[in-house]
Amino acid sequence: MTLAVGCATSKTMASRLSSERKVPPAVGGVLAVLSVLGGLGASAALWVDYARASPVFCAEGGGCDAVRHTRFASLWGLPTPIFGLLGFALLAVLVLLRGSHVRWLHCATALLAAAVGARLIAAQISIGQYCVYCLIVDVAACVTAVSAVWRTVGGWDLAGGRGVRVAVAASLIAFPALVLGLGFMAKGHLPPLIAEEIQKAPRGKATVVEFVDFECPFCRDEYDDLAPLLEASRDKVHVVRKLVPLTRIHPHAMEAARAALCAESLGKGDAMAEALFRAPIEELTVSGCEKIAKELGLDPAQYALCLADPKTAGRIAMDRQDFDRAAAKGDGLPLLWIGERKMMGVQAAETLRQALDDAIAKAGS
Repeated sequence: MTLAVGCATSKTMASRLSSERKVPPAVGGVLAVLSVLGGLGASAALWVDYARASPVFCAEGGGCDAVRHTRFASLWGLPTPIFGLLGFALLAVLVLLRGSHVRWLHCATALLAAAVGARLIAAQISIGQYCVYCLIVDVAACVTAVSAVWRTVGGWDLAGGRGVRVAVAASLIAFPALVLGLGFMAKGHLPPLIAEEIQKAPRGKATVVEFVDFECPFCRDEYDDLAPLLEASRDKVHVVRKLVPLTRIHPHAMEAARAALCAESLGKGDAMAEALFRAPIEELTVSGCEKIAKELGLDPAQYALCLADPKTAGRIAMDRQDFDRAAAKGDGLPLLWIGERKMMGVQAAETLRQALDDAIAKAGS
């Protein structure tokens, strides 16, 4: 009933426009086709980015990424863009068909799509993050509703003969198909450094590249969720740890990084990393790190030589350069790639698990 009322409430305005001949129905037809075309193309682009490990159309770490991690990103376990693509495909069919019943069905369907679009726009406003392609889809749904109401109360259908309709139908099929084809064939925004690490991984193993600061509270929080997952899949995962001590805000970060690097050179890198993450921050001092090294059974003389070796500081400087090469503007810690999927900031345990499972499955295929 609400949808019917929505169509009917615009009748007076539409009738006035039609009677005064200010806006011909052909313009409405063009508006209907273009809005559906935009909705199909943007939905296809979003589907590509939701399906791939690294986005092709959206920027990393921006509004698209933020919206992708909200509850609006999926419905019944399926990515929301799939429903957008199916919805606009139905609207495309209704735009091409003729008849009074088709016009009313077009009106009802378009108003429902507009209601969903308006709700999703409001959701983006509420979180203060905006996905450009989502906005295109949502605005296209609202514009489609305007054209559908206009069509219904004006009693007109898409102008032109069979040839025009065939051409319109072909464009409505070809455009999203082109977006999907180009999107799934594209390489995505994978930094060369990460691509190199993935290529160097042993065959059949998923690559995890993590940039860490042992004093960073967010890195420590993420480690609590990530470490058990890596341990459970240790024979299927190749872990690359890059040390990025943020010395300006974390006074003990450099000492912890040096300890981790020396323990790695002595065959205890993972054990030292876990101990440093678990230790109280105030104990990440020179003496505190030496105590941990002793508890892990590291040779004191070799450990001391490594700490004094200029190559140790040089390696940490190189890791910092790798961070600058891999990170986008505005990226901070924690930052990691699980396979080809970039994850910036603390992630939910389930998100990490799903990303790791996907990377392992891809590496083993």
